[in-house]
Amino acid sequence: MNPMRVGLIGCGNISTVYFEAGGRFRDLQIVACADRDPARAEAAAVRHAIPRVLDVANLPGDPEVDLVLNLTPPQAHTPVLRTAIAAGKHAYTEKPLGLSLAESISLLEQAGAAGVTIGCAPDTVLGAGIQTARKLIDDGWIGRPVSATAFMLCPGHESWHPDPAFYYAPGGGPLFDMGPYYLSALVTLLGPITQACAMTTAAASERIITSEARFGQAVPVAVPTHVSGTLAFESGALATLIMSFDAIGHSLPHLEIHGTEGSLQVADPNTFGGPIRLKRRGADAFADVPLSHTYASQSRGLGLAEMARAIQDGREPRASARMALHVLDCMEALHRSAGARTFVSLATRCPRPEPMPMNLLEGGVDS
Repeated sequence: MNPMRVGLIGCGNISTVYFEAGGRFRDLQIVACADRDPARAEAAAVRHAIPRVLDVANLPGDPEVDLVLNLTPPQAHTPVLRTAIAAGKHAYTEKPLGLSLAESISLLEQAGAAGVTIGCAPDTVLGAGIQTARKLIDDGWIGRPVSATAFMLCPGHESWHPDPAFYYAPGGGPLFDMGPYYLSALVTLLGPITQACAMTTAAASERIITSEARFGQAVPVAVPTHVSGTLAFESGALATLIMSFDAIGHSLPHLEIHGTEGSLQVADPNTFGGPIRLKRRGADAFADVPLSHTYASQSRGLGLAEMARAIQDGREPRASARMALHVLDCMEALHRSAGARTFVSLATRCPRPEPMPMNLLEGGVDS
């Protein structure tokens, strides 16, 4: 099969790994790029040998682009996706899918009517770490999953990111920024979520940037920067979730799954590999488990490549819009719960995506 021709919009901080993915995965070919800052797009095109630089408004309609890769800030995700759909193009976007459940449902209705496919990050759940953990659960190594814990705590991004303001605007915060990694992993491992409850806070009303580009500038904080929640799954399992930009340091595990016959320590869901550690009933300690799947190193773009193959095969991609919509529904439910001080039932469901094939060759997504 011929690779799918990709037009990339948004040549910012995250774009480098996606440009690299264009040369790594056989199902992808990045043929054009665009950015609201034309000079940044030109520089990226030179650096990554991209043949064409286009205007943001014109890229989706370009006849040489089959699939639009949307790497814009969260506030622009929906407008860019709508433009791509209107042009009859498939699209893959960085997370989150949108800023609200209602606008994202409408977006997917538009995509369905146009007959195009939408995919959404994160694709770390397709990597060796989460896929190995899933196989262990599916093969019964921990018995029936009963509970999980998911922790992401850090001091925020203003010390390293060149333009961190959007992390503290609607669509940002620790839940919308990092939550998709953890929630997508939990849904992949445990299935869909039915209810959520949470409490939230913010340590400060503004953040001072200490990265070089905007050193000393103040950023207003418009979203909660610490979220503490509980999730109920359709399977009956419960999960405790803490997402925070208000922690100087911590010693909590990234992700653990506990079952009737064992416990599983899972690596950082923001990575593709391990370690994966298992302690079964009667064992003295946790033991490392060899990774069963391919893509343990940095592999962003894996979800985009898998989506390109899925479109050609006529099936739903694993990093699907339905998964992203369910994760967005959960994040919105957590915020609504915190505001109302009540349990919130989710409006959506999504199936667990099919597991990735084992023994894939580097650069491939299909056995």
